[in-house]
Amino acid sequence: MTFLVTGATGNVGRNVVELLLAAGVPVRATSRSPETAGLPAGVDVRAGDLDDPGSFGDALSGVERLFLFPHPAGVAGFLDLAKASGVRQVVLLSSAAVRESANPIGLMHLSVEEAVRGSGLGWTMLRPGAFASNTLQWAPAIRAGDEVAIPYAESTVSPVHEREIAAVAVQALLSGGHDGATYDVTGPESMTQRRQAELIAAATGRPVTVTDLVGEAARAQLERQYGAFGVPGLVDSVLATYTASVGTDAPLTDTVTRVTGRPPTPFAAWAAEHRTAFGAA
Repeated sequence: MTFLVTGATGNVGRNVVELLLAAGVPVRATSRSPETAGLPAGVDVRAGDLDDPGSFGDALSGVERLFLFPHPAGVAGFLDLAKASGVRQVVLLSSAAVRESANPIGLMHLSVEEAVRGSGLGWTMLRPGAFASNTLQWAPAIRAGDEVAIPYAESTVSPVHEREIAAVAVQALLSGGHDGATYDVTGPESMTQRRQAELIAAATGRPVTVTDLVGEAARAQLERQYGAFGVPGLVDSVLATYTASVGTDAPLTDTVTRVTGRPPTPFAAWAAEHRTAFGAA
């Protein structure tokens, strides 16, 4: 049985590939640019673009289980092709944002979830919250010794290591008991964005000064971050999420421990693992 990983060069997909390889199973991965995917030796890398389901050609041949990167364009056609090719199970990377009725990113993920549920295939949904790797957007400023401007720095998150999202996905792919399950995936602790910056400073030995942006300053920063996406309502939704979480704990789940048998990695350990990205010697 061959396992297919779509979105294999992403933060989660790359880890899914590595964990499946470590489990000793045949792994096939698809990428828009397979020649530059940079995936480990032993991976069967094929071309595939979820915008164009037909581009998968024979990439689905012999595949029974797959990890699906969320991409609404073409997903229905891809799932039809997957089913016709003999795929039996899909593990979907969704998002905790689906629980926010006015969140356009959540609505996009929800549309993909609905397509998967209606596909006739077995399925497992993963709904991670904040990725620990989201803080890499601060890396250029930290490396330059500049202040880190954070919209609502006192808002809270429960950051999860991308490798642990992948570990839950791999357990769902390799073992029984996960069909029809929806897993909310978080890290082990709730913390403010400011605290994340402090832990990065501790991991790197570099001072990190945070500028807390609120109100219109926060909106302007988020417009710079997300404006290019052209998604109506996205900035308003992000602002609402940030402001609602100030002074409250972020949700926590035991999914990583329950599914993988190991506790999730604290953010401090993630920061130490990625310290060179933030300029540590």
